[in-house]
Amino acid sequence: HVQLVESGGGSVQAGGSLRLSCAASVNTFSSICMAWFRRAPGKEREGVALISTGDGSTSYAGSVKGRFTISRDNANYTLYLQMNSLKPEGTAMYYCAARWTNLPCGDRWYLSSQYNYWGQGTQVTVS
Repeated sequence: HVQLVESGGGSVQAGGSLRLSCAASVNTFSSICMAWFRRAPGKEREGVALISTGDGSTSYAGSVKGRFTISRDNANYTLYLQMNSLKPEGTAMYYCAARWTNLPCGDRWYLSSQYNYWGQGTQVTVS
């Protein structure tokens, strides 16, 4: 049974930074497409960033490109999201998601239907 546990959320002023973590209870960290999503109040869940744990390739939503960085620690089975220059519109619940695959993660990584494992979320509030 795979569990994903996010941490690192909190309250920050606009322009500030936070680093989110997602610890995965797995035996291997290879061949996984892992992503961060967020859901703001009253809005649909939005794909923020993706990383392939195999080759480290990444993708970002246009709204966060240049400000957010997704990374992973394969030795400790942990996913990260470094968020800089945070804006008030970044206020949301942030979730990590994963799916195991031997194929490239693909261009539709931002669709929540692509993932079958989800964490419980961590709240980020930007004021």
